[in-house]
Amino acid sequence: MTDDQKALDELSKRFAVEKIAPVAAHHDETGEFPWDIIREAHGLGLMNVHIPEEFGGLGLGGVDCCIIAENLAYGCSGISTAIGGPTLAESPLLVGANTEQKKKYLGRMTEEPLIAAYCVTEPGCGSDVNGVQTSAVQKGDDWVINGNKMWITGAGHANWFFVLARTDKDAKASKAFTGFIVDGDTPGITLGRKEDNMGQRASDTRAVTFEDVVVPKENVLGEVGKGFLLAMKAFDITRPEVGAGAVGLAQRALDEATKYSLERKTFGVPIAKHQAVAHMLADMEINTQAARWLTLRGAWELDQGRPPTFYASQAKAFAADNAIRCARDAVQIFGGNGYSRSMPVEKLVRDAAIFNIYEGTGQIQREIISRTHLQNAMNGSIPI
Repeated sequence: MTDDQKALDELSKRFAVEKIAPVAAHHDETGEFPWDIIREAHGLGLMNVHIPEEFGGLGLGGVDCCIIAENLAYGCSGISTAIGGPTLAESPLLVGANTEQKKKYLGRMTEEPLIAAYCVTEPGCGSDVNGVQTSAVQKGDDWVINGNKMWITGAGHANWFFVLARTDKDAKASKAFTGFIVDGDTPGITLGRKEDNMGQRASDTRAVTFEDVVVPKENVLGEVGKGFLLAMKAFDITRPEVGAGAVGLAQRALDEATKYSLERKTFGVPIAKHQAVAHMLADMEINTQAARWLTLRGAWELDQGRPPTFYASQAKAFAADNAIRCARDAVQIFGGNGYSRSMPVEKLVRDAAIFNIYEGTGQIQREIISRTHLQNAMNGSIPI
């Protein structure tokens, strides 16, 4: 790490341990949106760090963002999703917005603690983006959006949405969709109830309905018909960060399990002395270190200006699987205590499950990885 990255690491670790972790159980129990934590994170510069300096951000790179994402998720991955969720909505603007759009919408995110939401998924399609049915029809200088979105992170508090809508019903996916920036208070937007989710309960997830929502032409993001590409490019920025969040959760599971295994005794010795438990801890350590380096590789590729998709998908898939495995093994090491909600590891199991679902399932990541790997093999250019 550079000196700046070390300072960022220390700041975000301290914030996670001192501010997030102590209130994690409360927000998990109540589902209350963590506005106090969000405001403090914003004030410390732990939100919107990827936004360029010219628009009020810090202009930090992918590796920097992964450092923050891992540490915040260590405290609570639900609260870290509430803090970091706007990144996904902002990312299409980073890669496709004009200067005025960036000033208006990215600039306001740095001025005060606001939430933005990435509005793509629908009730009938998750990873199948080509199945999106929400439509946008041009009428004069405006566009009118109609449709239903589902499982939208941060929707209940969104100041604005990135919305992917079908603008050509007959075209293939690469030309059928357009991205729009839609202000949250636009007439015709209806929010569904907050979903009572299994884990990451501090994060706000809802359905969003668009009924004759009028959007001015200046809020078209990029070119008409190129929205699918913008929506997918956003994942190159965010998937390493999601992987880093999974690493943070896995590290928390390992630390909790290690501490407990040194305190809990059976047959006259700490259970950490039993080979079965010691080897579980060893596997958790190995795989969490591997997941960390995979996420950093994906982020580093992004920072070098190269398409990080291949490595970002590896990072997201492996880190998600490892988070689930580490959380489960932590419960096993805690034994009966681990099944109790009075212990922190039970929450980790519930929180970990979503890492293998949102921002592209593990199966979708493997489709991306295998397709790229085989294409490289046929071209004789397998990267190392």
